[in-house]
Parts: sequence; structure tokens; C-alpha cells
Amino acid sequence: MYRSTSFALLILPLAIVTSRPAAGAMCETLTSANIEFATITKAETVPAGTFVPPTGAGITGLPEFCRIALTMAPSSDSAIRVEVWMPTAGWNGRFEGLGGGGYTGTINYGTLATAVMHGFAAANTDMGTAPATGGNGLAVVGHPQKWLDFGSRSTHLMTVAGKALTRAFYGEDARYSYFAGCSTGGHQALEEAEVFPDDYDGILGGAPGHNRTHLHAAFVFDFKTAHTAPGSVIAATKLSMLNSAVLTACVGSDGGLATDKFLTDPRKCNFDPAVLQCKGADASNCLTASEVYTAKTFYQGLRNPRTGALIYPGWERGSETGWGGLQGSTQPDFPGILNWALGLNYDPLAVNFDTDMNTVDSTLAPTVNFLYTDLSRFYGHHGKLLLYHGFADPIVVTTDTIRYYDRIRSEQHLSLKQEQSFARLFLVPGMGHCSGGPGPNTFDALTPLMNWVENGDAPESIDATLVQNGSVVMSRPLCAYPKFARYKGTGDSSNASNFACIDNGTNDPPLEMAGREYLSPLIIRASAPEISDAGRFKDTVTIVLSVARGSDTFNEWRPSNVLADGAPAVSGQQSTDGKTYIARFNRRDLRHFNTDAHDRADKKVDLMITGSLLHEGDTSLFAVSATVCRDGCGEEEGERERDD
Repeated sequence: MYRSTSFALLILPLAIVTSRPAAGAMCETLTSANIEFATITKAETVPAGTFVPPTGAGITGLPEFCRIALTMAPSSDSAIRVEVWMPTAGWNGRFEGLGGGGYTGTINYGTLATAVMHGFAAANTDMGTAPATGGNGLAVVGHPQKWLDFGSRSTHLMTVAGKALTRAFYGEDARYSYFAGCSTGGHQALEEAEVFPDDYDGILGGAPGHNRTHLHAAFVFDFKTAHTAPGSVIAATKLSMLNSAVLTACVGSDGGLATDKFLTDPRKCNFDPAVLQCKGADASNCLTASEVYTAKTFYQGLRNPRTGALIYPGWERGSETGWGGLQGSTQPDFPGILNWALGLNYDPLAVNFDTDMNTVDSTLAPTVNFLYTDLSRFYGHHGKLLLYHGFADPIVVTTDTIRYYDRIRSEQHLSLKQEQSFARLFLVPGMGHCSGGPGPNTFDALTPLMNWVENGDAPESIDATLVQNGSVVMSRPLCAYPKFARYKGTGDSSNASNFACIDNGTNDPPLEMAGREYLSPLIIRASAPEISDAGRFKDTVTIVLSVARGSDTFNEWRPSNVLADGAPAVSGQQSTDGKTYIARFNRRDLRHFNTDAHDRADKKVDLMITGSLLHEGDTSLFAVSATVCRDGCGEEEGERERDD
């Protein structure tokens, strides 16, 4: 999610190759393209060969492509940078949105280059957080509009702009659209599936940092654990020793092979670091009492000190060599999120994970957390979601992703078969954060996703390899959860073909769920119902915000300043029971109702609805979307809205 890392995926797209149609615009003329909220700052044809980006080293082996740079300002404090790259020849007919990492703050030119080399029209955004950097978000303390840009708005606007420019350049819409990202890119993936479900046909999300406030609270908790008492920081050499002890105790009894150098399923490992406590003086092969306390606390996770409710799960056994950053030196890992809510100079050693956690969530949870499990709008248009997560990840806890996947099934009352018809999770033994680690960590998950979307072939397994010194030393299948790879008993155990994906009924140890207040206490839906009194409201668009069953209400989270694609509501009315809030907008204020003939050919448009929420004295921002019919979509659309 955060630290610089090589990407685990190879992009090997299916073959749909087209040339740029004659009807498409020349690249340089796209400076005049009409993109909502955008100022286009560059439109240039980049010749084949080497491209030197504004930051970083030159990128070689590129085809000729059209490069568009733009800055988007959905608010007066927004400056979302976006780049869209489109190959001038050999376009595969697909659009790909690309994710960021950490607080982002920069364009990822490497992922754009990989995409165009494989024929995609692609877009990437800095998420509007500059001058913040990937590992530090302190630069945007005091800028709540930038928090909303980071949370969801930047990714959606990047997608809308990227698709519009793709259509303008090639003279036709992309046949399929995909999103791919890991870490913060995984947060963006789930944000798109939950909040803007019409943006993509297929979404690929790795190690999702979507439980944002609680993940960053865990960073602060880990720092506090290691620095409250002297001698609690575990040195790197001892972290390696601890990791070795974990593997010695659990490898072979966790569903993997006795010869593995990683854990297949750390949930089956109950190693207690107390067995390493020094019997006498401190030594390199043992842990002091303070170090044992740190290790135990890291495994146990963060809880509300008053209620005992789980806030964020503990780190997996097998991830210990990555704990150096979590312990920190002078400040918590990836500072920013808690500073946004508690102030630039809050004391991480004095945080109260009861009252201060409530303040953080009241200020930021609706803005940056994406834990909503109703994906019916996404799978209603046959969208497919493919998630993956490394089991040795020291940046985002793997079981948090498993919990989310399990919650989709339990909260939406789905069978496993029903859930797997639109969402699948692949757990990667021994892989670190997005890539790396001692397990098989190189694989192509995008091609299986495209096969699923375009041909209906749902992936049961994905082969992964471990490469050392340029050579493949082992391969193993990654299985659709809850199945895991099991050795068949014969043949080369370093070859994936000798493993089978099996769920023997013991692969799903019970996982404690976080407290309700740390999941999705407020779930906002938006819809645009047909109005019976059409004559009275013929010049307006009505948006109904409602809360899901079991959610908090608008009596507890008071909405205000509601906007539709940046246009203010002309009226707003909340129901007495707090379950609905009705906002009306002048049609003439909405760009989608005052656009060119090509865009008007689409009867349905997707409006971005944003606003403020007041909860227990703290103000947060939110974004949702609603499908609106320009001139009435008829019975079919009405039925879909009721189903949603």
C-alpha cells in the first residue's frame, strides 16, 4: 500500500487490437476537450522509444502514444492531477484506471507505461494530495476537501476524464474498462465498487487499505506500544530471529509443505513469543520481557481500551521481518490520517483509542473508509471484483481483507456460490505487501479478471511463481478462497501442477469481527426515483439519500451542503425518523443535462453526490453516486432502482 515496491502482477492482456479510428481526434487538438472540473495542461504525441517523466528516470521501450495531462478542481481547494496515455496504434479496445500508493501525491508513470505497452488506454492520478508524499500526509492537514479527493473523488473524476478522452481520441468508447491497484490502489478498487459501481466492468484490488482510519490508528498504536516503555523496540536482527522461530514452529502444520520457507495459512499458527523470553540476561537469541510484550501486542491488534471491542486485527505470524517500520523511530508509520483529525502536533504516545478514535472516525470515516458490503449495483451490471492479499503483509493486515470478504456474504445473506459469481479473493502465501517475500509472489491476475468479464470464465486458481536471481525456483497455485493449495502427494513439489485447490472444512478458523462502530456505522445510499408530480418538478432533479437497514441515521449524522457534480441543491429536507434526506437540484445547473448530442444519447447518467455530515460536534465529508434518467428510463430502470 505504501512503501515503494515492485508490482506483483504481470499484465498479459487478451488480444483485442484496433488502430485509432479515422474519426478520432488528433492528440494535440484535445487541449480543447470539454472535461468537467478540468484544465488540460498538456496534449502531446510522444514518439516511440524513451520517455523521460517530470520525476524519475527515463522509461524505455514505449510505443508512440498520446499523452494528456490535466488538473481537476471539483472544489476551490482541489488540485487533482491526472494523466491519460493512449497508444496511437494497437489499442486493445480497453480502458484501464490505475491505482496509487500511500497518500500518493505523484503520478505513477511506470504503471502508465506498462499499460500502454500492452495496448491499454490508461489513466492515473496523484489523488489530489500533493505536496504530500506516498509515506507522509502531513502536508494536507487542515484541507478536508483534499481528504475527500483522496478518499474517493479523485479516482472517480480520473475515470470519467479518462473515458471521455479515450472516446474523443479513438472516436469510440472503450469496449471494456478495468481498474487495477494495490494497497491504496486496493482502497481505490473497493471505493469504486462501493461508491461509483458503474465506472468499471472489472476491478482488481490487492491488499486494500480501505479500512483507512483504523489501519492508521494501528500504526499509531504500534508506535505507542514500542515507545512507551524503554527497551520495547525489537531490533531487526531479533525480528529475523522471531520470524525464524515462527516458521520452525508452524511450517508444515499450516496446510503447506514441511520444506516451505513461509506459512501457507498463518491463521493456523498460534506461536507464542513468550517461549523466546530470555531466562537471564538479554542475548541475540532471545527476547526481553518488554520485547515479548511488543510482539504479543502486535499479534493481538488494537482494541478499544474501555469496551474491549476490536478496532483493527493484529499482524499475521510470518510478517515479523517487516515490523521495523511499524515500530517507527520518531513518529508512527505513514503519518497523516490521525493528524488530519487530531491536529498537526497531536501526541501519538497520548492517544486514547476510545475517545480519540471516536473523533477520528467522526471526522474521517465517511470520507476515507470503504467497508460497505452491498455491491448489488456493481454486480447488477455484471461487474466482477478480484481481490488478492499476501499472507506475510506487514503494511495491511491480511485478515482484515478476509473479514471484509466474509462480511459481504454474511451481511448480504449470500451463499458462497452467489458471492463468487461476482467477487473472488486469492490469498498469497508468503507474499509481503503487494509483492516480495519468501513465497510465490509473481503472478498475472489481470488476464483472469478480463477472461471472467469478457468470456464468463471465473478463475478457480492463478499460478504464481517465486523468482530468484532471474530464475523461477518454484510455482504454486493461488486458490479462490476459501480453498487453499494442497500437495497431491506425488511429483515435483516445486511445480504448481502437482497441487490441487481444496477446501477440507478446516481452512476457515473463526475470525473475530471488529465492533460495529468500527465497521460501517453510517451507510448512505443515493437514488433518483421517478417523481409522480412530474409537472411540479419538471425543471429539477430529485436525489434521495437514505440509510441502509441497521445503519445510523441522519439524526445522528446531519447532512448539509449537498452537491450534485459540484452544483448546490436548491432545497433539502430530512425525514423525521432520519432515514432519508431529499435534495433537489436545478436541471440547468447539472452538466449532464446540458451537454452535447453524443453524451445525450445515453439515457442514464451517473451523478456524484457530495456533502457534509455533522456528528457529535465533528464535521466530515462524504461522496456517493446515483444513476439518474434524463427523460425517464422506463419500467426496467425503475425495477433496478427498487432492487438496489
